[in-house]
Amino acid sequence: MNLDLHCAPIDLRNFHPHEWQERISGAMRSLAPRDSVELINDQDPLRLRDGLQAELPGGFAWEALQSGPDTWRVRITRQAAGQGGGCCGGCCGG
Repeated sequence: MNLDLHCAPIDLRNFHPHEWQERISGAMRSLAPRDSVELINDQDPLRLRDGLQAELPGGFAWEALQSGPDTWRVRITRQAAGQGGGCCGGCCGG
């Protein structure tokens, strides 16, 4: 049975901005494929998405749940190998 799991939300408002990428990267590494985590912030997390894309190209799906003006919420879901637009690191040499 395949269950999509969701971790407890990460409220980035509780952390210094310099800690955000580390927190998100750690959460993503702990997720199994198709599991997700929700982020909550008081500013648009677009910059975080760009950083995650550089770290895990094509390795996640990004779903906006709420877009301001005071609160932004997004769900990030880890993609299974071979999903998404990034290279899996296999035969293409990526």
